[in-house]
Amino acid sequence: MVMGLINANPVIHEKKERRVRQAPETTDENAAEAIDQLEVFDILLPVSPVCIDIKDPEHPYSLEQLNVVTEDSIEINDELSHVRVTFTPTVEHCSMATVIGLCLRVKLVRSLPPRYKVDIRVAPGSHATEAAVNKQLNDKERVAAALENPNLLDMVEECLSPTFA
Repeated sequence: MVMGLINANPVIHEKKERRVRQAPETTDENAAEAIDQLEVFDILLPVSPVCIDIKDPEHPYSLEQLNVVTEDSIEINDELSHVRVTFTPTVEHCSMATVIGLCLRVKLVRSLPPRYKVDIRVAPGSHATEAAVNKQLNDKERVAAALENPNLLDMVEECLSPTFA
């Protein structure tokens, strides 16, 4: 974790009660299963009360607890195989925005079927360098180069590693 905190006193939010996901109607094991907003949210931030999934790079809280990612910030178009996650950093000058975005991208790419295009965005007006962060997070070559950096990859893996409460 980072030593000099950018947001020393983040606001911690209560986890919201989740909707219950309905079981798929089809039993055909070879059929492509539709993925919805709730399933993507559960991939990013599991329901388990004992395991916090994606942690903030600066704080020991999940991105859900800091209200960085919400269920409403996820858009999915199953027909076009497209997932967009819009996240809101806790402060508009957050230097960890790119790391947070990389964590979201890596988690989704590892978890979703390969047919899905993943688009990660900073919420409009929530970051001082929004356009630059969005460009970095959605450029395949920049993402690949970032993940080749062992220090950055270690930080992403640390954020993705499960923490048991």
